[in-house]
Amino acid sequence: MAGILKTVLGKSKINLSKKKFAIVVAEWNEDITETLYQGAFDGLIQLGVKRTNIIRKNVPGTFELTLGALWMAEKKEIDAVICLGCVIQGDTPHFDYICQGVTYGITEVSIKTRKPVIFGVLTTLNKKQALERAGGKLGNKGEEAAVTAAKMLEIKP
Repeated sequence: MAGILKTVLGKSKINLSKKKFAIVVAEWNEDITETLYQGAFDGLIQLGVKRTNIIRKNVPGTFELTLGALWMAEKKEIDAVICLGCVIQGDTPHFDYICQGVTYGITEVSIKTRKPVIFGVLTTLNKKQALERAGGKLGNKGEEAAVTAAKMLEIKP
């Protein structure tokens, strides 16, 4: 992922040091979401965001990311929101309902508030897949979410 950060750093047209970001983190599957958070936080810092301009809010689970994101996005001083969660498929259809609900909800928050609200939610079949995407061999999707937030602010009219 360091390559993506370097590319963004080299091409960025805006000063991210003046932008404020909220990162909303699900507490469920905490070992995964903490790693995602660290990736997003470190990514924003590397992109030039000041530590004091990164606000973290925890919510109980991935389903609650939508309301947490709405509350953060409604704040005038927040420029973008990053939502981080992890849903691992189990033996019941619960996985499908949570994934569909949070995907739709985060999209709606973004459209309603006209701010970037980034979907940094892992939806995996097992914990191994989640670990691979939270700092493992497939990188850190939290860092990717930070890059996405920065890129969205660049194209905002």
